[in-house]
Amino acid sequence: QVRLVESGGGLVLPGGSLSLSCAASGSIFSINVMGWYRQAPGMQRELVASITTSGRTTYGDSVKGRITISISRENGKNTVYLQMNSLKPEDTAVYYCNANLAVVAGARSFDYWGQGTQVTVSS
Repeated sequence: QVRLVESGGGLVLPGGSLSLSCAASGSIFSINVMGWYRQAPGMQRELVASITTSGRTTYGDSVKGRITISISRENGKNTVYLQMNSLKPEDTAVYYCNANLAVVAGARSFDYWGQGTQVTVSS
């Protein structure tokens, strides 16, 4: 069983900063990429940022220059971090952790999702 456990999120003032983290654990053979998506009310889910286990990053156009994604591996657990700076009210959304991974050698990779964490940017 694969688990993605998210932490962070909450209420922050415009211009403020916030950090999110997501730890992947369980029966995982290999991870291809981990990342964060977000979904605001009435909007489609969109990519915030993603990172491969080799460190290649991709950022959504609306967050470039304000958000940094990183990944670490300790004690067999992969954790992805999202550092968000200069936050704007339009960054308000539910943020979901994503991991594309295989659970056994030779198996097809699938996307797994966290439960989501609310980020609200408001004065």
